[in-house]
Amino acid sequence: MFYNPPPVTKALLILNGVLFLAQAAIGNLLAPLMLWPLGGADAGGLGFMPWQLLTYGFLHGNLPHLLFNMLALFMFGAQLEYTWGQRRFLTYFLVCVVGAGLCQLVVVSWSLAQGGGAYPTVGASGGVFGLLLAYGMLFPNQRVMLLIPPIPMKARTLVIVYGAIELLLGISGTQSGVAHFAHLGGMLFGWLLIQQWRGRPPFGRRRPPSGNVRRF
Repeated sequence: MFYNPPPVTKALLILNGVLFLAQAAIGNLLAPLMLWPLGGADAGGLGFMPWQLLTYGFLHGNLPHLLFNMLALFMFGAQLEYTWGQRRFLTYFLVCVVGAGLCQLVVVSWSLAQGGGAYPTVGASGGVFGLLLAYGMLFPNQRVMLLIPPIPMKARTLVIVYGAIELLLGISGTQSGVAHFAHLGGMLFGWLLIQQWRGRPPFGRRRPPSGNVRRF
């Protein structure tokens, strides 16, 4: 699996890499694909367009940003694709990207209305945090290793820790330049989609398991 990720994961890795090279080559020509806030054009930026809710998730600000997201996409995405299949995995990832974009759009547009500057958002982090949440829900007891610091922990614990850190940093604003609420938005929309697939609240009642029913 390490050298041969499944098709959708591989395609996403390649697409993000190709677009990063395109960013380096043609720069600002890809700016309309970034996620701009509502009213951004009035504040010296570009205006919001609906397609940006998807395209922003395939652009990155710098090489470490790209490498971190692609490593996480490979680590968690490959296993989820093997478990769910190609179509469901791709649907999940894209829903998380769009959901993260919607949350970030609200936050940045509100900031702009309060007199802040117009700036774009890029990166697959919202989708990646959605994958992290899904991995923790499907494989809660699987042990994973943090990179910094190198501490092993259960996947469920990792999700809780990262979610709490993102919420704290987002509310406090102590780490500027990072879309913390987009990360949380990716996790939120990922959770909602999984709950919808499972027929659980807020989309339905939890039914007692019956024979020959597959659950994920």
